[in-house]
Amino acid sequence: MTLSDAFDDTTTADTLLVTVQRDDDLYRDGRESIERLRRGDGVDDPDRFAFESSDLLFETFNPRTMALLETIADAAPESIRETARLVDRDVKNVHEELSELERLGVICFETSGRAKQPIFPYEEIVISLPFDHDGARDAAQA
Repeated sequence: MTLSDAFDDTTTADTLLVTVQRDDDLYRDGRESIERLRRGDGVDDPDRFAFESSDLLFETFNPRTMALLETIADAAPESIRETARLVDRDVKNVHEELSELERLGVICFETSGRAKQPIFPYEEIVISLPFDHDGARDAAQA
């Protein structure tokens, strides 16, 4: 099953897909998208971000991170400082975590004067965690 197969018609461009994929799987999915574009089929896949391991995925998308993203989506804080206040956390730690999320492309910042407003541009995050990402299932069937 490819990542595109994991989505139904209700998945939109407002969705961020987070998954664990090997490099060769990413390459294959990219080639399939290019072939669809060449045929004129279009590519309506959601934005996606892939981690090399489930450990890295859960290190990034942990309960603290999810609380930040929910707060940004629900309260639309006007600054990093306000975000930290809303989640009752240290400003420096929130700044570091939001900067990492920006680096990954999960959020962006809009600057207004000295304030940086975190923006979460998605309606939902879908986490896809394949249990055969290391090929163990294929090896067991052989």
